[in-house]
Amino acid sequence: MIGYLTHNQALVHAFQPRAPVAAGRARRESAVSRRVFSMAPKLSDLIFESEIAACRGSLDRPISGLVTDSRRVVPGQVFFALAGLRSDGAHYVDEAVNRGAVAVVTSRIPTTTPSRVTFIQVADPRVALARMAQRYYKFPDRDLEIVGVTGTSGKTTVSHLIKHLMEKERRVGLLGTIHYDLGARTVPSFKTTPESLDIFGMLAQMRDSGCREAVMEVSSHGIDQKRVLGLQFGAVVFTNLTHDHLDYHRDMEQYFEVKSRLFAGDTGALPKVAVINVDDPRGPALVAKVPAGVRAVTFGEHPAAEVRAESVTLNLHHARFRLVWPEGTLIVESPLVGRYNVSNLLAAIATLWALGRDPRVFLGKVSTFKSVAGRMERVDDGQPFHVLVDYAHTDDALRNALGMLRSITPGRLLVVFGCGGDRDRTKRAQMVREVQAHADFGFATADNPRGESLEQIFEDMKPGVTAPEKIAWIDDRRRAISLALDMAKPGDCVLIAGKGHESYQEFSDTVIPFDDRQVAKELLALKSHR
Repeated sequence: MIGYLTHNQALVHAFQPRAPVAAGRARRESAVSRRVFSMAPKLSDLIFESEIAACRGSLDRPISGLVTDSRRVVPGQVFFALAGLRSDGAHYVDEAVNRGAVAVVTSRIPTTTPSRVTFIQVADPRVALARMAQRYYKFPDRDLEIVGVTGTSGKTTVSHLIKHLMEKERRVGLLGTIHYDLGARTVPSFKTTPESLDIFGMLAQMRDSGCREAVMEVSSHGIDQKRVLGLQFGAVVFTNLTHDHLDYHRDMEQYFEVKSRLFAGDTGALPKVAVINVDDPRGPALVAKVPAGVRAVTFGEHPAAEVRAESVTLNLHHARFRLVWPEGTLIVESPLVGRYNVSNLLAAIATLWALGRDPRVFLGKVSTFKSVAGRMERVDDGQPFHVLVDYAHTDDALRNALGMLRSITPGRLLVVFGCGGDRDRTKRAQMVREVQAHADFGFATADNPRGESLEQIFEDMKPGVTAPEKIAWIDDRRRAISLALDMAKPGDCVLIAGKGHESYQEFSDTVIPFDDRQVAKELLALKSHR
């Protein structure tokens, strides 16, 4: 992936076709190439005979790297023909070979193959990719203490909290929804949990830049598609499980089963510690799935939780509670608002405590934690009402966000929201029900329509309407935000939900710049001059 994984440029250069040159220079280049090739990894170093169903060509050949996208192939690489939801990598083998791939890993060897390329047939190319990437990058997960955070909501905030509380003199790596912190550089995220090749490559960059810890968000898609296969986690964290991704998973039971694999060792390696939210109805069932040899640590407000919050008080500026853990108690004041952020902070505290850190030492950093981009992020232009931007894009996330704001907002609660296209349609009406139940007025509008018409998305949403006088249907998201700001009066709160940190809006054939935070700032500035 351009910008994320780095090539061995000398090795790639050695694989480049040679143009005719003067004899003396040709001999020098050949000598350099021979030295480079002698140090290059070979196919036989990365895949074992027991993992191969059939092979056509030699395994005793040097390679310059691994790749899953035929458009990114450079000379000397191994191309993995992965089957995706919308396309099959097998259709792009010829393109990969033409670009210089010297080997192809596939689930089926074509009838005719070029003699210069090695074809390896395996039972599952994704499994082969994970194992070969781990070996190619020299097992970076063994040199890092890695924390994996999974759950429907809270993954991003919990991951950022853990990173913040962990960091001392060394930087802590991060892979997540907003960006990837690789130690020496930070790059934008392209996927919450990337392919195993990208994961191991970026973990290697963290290791090589001096990181000794890393935190990563682990999605259910990432688990199911074997992107974290074989990854050694120091700790795995469960935040919650609510209605989402049922366009991918058959039902909630299958969704839970996929999440459980991370804790039960079904991803190829047992975690050392499992940190589980027992306030969530699925928490106790997950604790029961944790195998012998893995330490289970529970958190929540439940009296039985090992790490728990008591005497919680909330307002629009902070949360305060008494932290209780087996070795002591402590009063904690957090700049993060809302009861679910108390849960997020408990998840981070329980994780660090389970890994041997003392809460009395690291909790001093809580007050310096800046809000995560697009997670209850304030937009302030001096207006006499609150404006918050949040990523809430499921019915449960909206329920939590609106329920929290309802309890601490002295005036009216207004919300701008929408439902993404080409995603779980079953949650759309329920999202409207939550808005109608908790908000004084809702502006239903475009989120990321993608390949669906907004008319169809609205039709799926409308069965959730219980009070038609409390909702407006506005096609244009900017106009919906503008109308909400016009309606707001002193003491009110406007929540702009669904897109959070995103700086774009997706349509069927285009992506346009659109950042809820920036749009709200621009509109507030314009309205202040009226």
